Amino acid sequence: MPAPSVARGILTDVDSLFEIPGAGQPAPGSTSAPGAGSLGTNTHASAPLAVRMRPRTIDELVGQQQLRAAGSPLRRLVEGDQSMSLLLWGPPGTGKTTIAAIVSQQTRRRFVEVSAVAAGVKEVRAAIDGARAELARGGQETVLFVDEVHRFTKAQQDALLPGVENRWVTLIAATTENPFFSVISPLLSRSLLLRLQSLTDDDVAEVIDLALADERGLAGATSLDEDARDHLVRLAGGDARRALTYLEAAAGAATSNGLEVIDLATAETAVDQAAVRYDRQGDQHYDVVSAFIKSIRGSDPDAALHYLARMIEAGEDPRFIARRLVVHASEDIGLADPTALQAAVAAAQAVQLIGMPEARINLAQATIHLAVAPKSNAVIAAIDGAIADVKAGKIGQVPPHLRDAHYGGAKDLGHGKGYAYPHDEPYGVAEQQYLPDQLVDAAYYRPTSLGAEAGVKERWERVRRIVRGR
Repeated sequence: MPAPSVARGILTDVDSLFEIPGAGQPAPGSTSAPGAGSLGTNTHASAPLAVRMRPRTIDELVGQQQLRAAGSPLRRLVEGDQSMSLLLWGPPGTGKTTIAAIVSQQTRRRFVEVSAVAAGVKEVRAAIDGARAELARGGQETVLFVDEVHRFTKAQQDALLPGVENRWVTLIAATTENPFFSVISPLLSRSLLLRLQSLTDDDVAEVIDLALADERGLAGATSLDEDARDHLVRLAGGDARRALTYLEAAAGAATSNGLEVIDLATAETAVDQAAVRYDRQGDQHYDVVSAFIKSIRGSDPDAALHYLARMIEAGEDPRFIARRLVVHASEDIGLADPTALQAAVAAAQAVQLIGMPEARINLAQATIHLAVAPKSNAVIAAIDGAIADVKAGKIGQVPPHLRDAHYGGAKDLGHGKGYAYPHDEPYGVAEQQYLPDQLVDAAYYRPTSLGAEAGVKERWERVRRIVRGR
């Protein structure tokens, strides 16, 4: 969940504004911090819905079952009041800031936030020195929350190490990028890495339903019809904050129009985005994906981009799209363009590294690359042909000269006898039987004359004639 804009300054101490659940009073010993906003309990009417609905305990978190399980590191940290530093890695809107606030509230620690967007080494050291001084006075321990830690330079991350090493602070750092690429090794080794997953559609729907009914949210003043609900879930794309932001806008539009029920038209108008008719579990999902792949296979990049856009706008998991591109690169292109698989795999890695919406560009590049590439299904035909023969029982014995001859007694069995070492032969190719006798004439790989595979075909035909003595 997002921190209020007032909490995005260089250094914000908001310990005085947290209410311990059940106590109704600020944390003991806290002092006022004028102008600071709370990352925890914040129920004033003007606060954004996403802020008002921020979970106050681990059990109120939606999704992230692996982090909420009994005995999990996060639960031990909160309920056992253990001191350990956490590195939270996950997409936007999955609860990174919320977890930091829960740790602070439930363990009665001071909460200090440093924004990696605006802070420097000086501010980081000031936060750690303040926490150390608080401990020296016998005061509270401090939770130091660093948002977007991947934006810190190496020097800024180095400045965090003394506080973590000496446990002057409980560091909770959040990042949307792969920490193995963006966080220094010493900080990684001193922190417990927790991976947050994108919320499922059911998780997002639960967040919306809670906000509709909860007193901190819309308190039942507005309801949501099924089509509008599905639309908001799709647009959220696994981001709870985005879902609540859209719901608040839709509820405001409904109230302005005198409506008690948010219908699809109101939701579309409120978020200025038409509903894409696309059910990730139904026929539309399979129809659009099928049209996407067939457009690439048919070498029409414009059609392929259209279906890609429909999937993206409908909130399809970009990892699913990337996986389909990787499969297609070998299934329908193969060696006609060997770079197609490289492009598809690179797009899949980009999706993991940077996420949406930026990764839409990488997916589009790979889609265009595959669509305009020469096509060949020789690879899938080859492996499917080989598998069909194996399933049909056409297996046969491995020829004796190809069998393992590295163990004692193997040569007495004739293993390896007569094997021709290809590197000793002209052109590095030896005339030799490799297939079992039952399949000696099998020809699974039949390269086409399309694209780069034409060169592969010419060479393979020459090599096969030598290998098979023809």
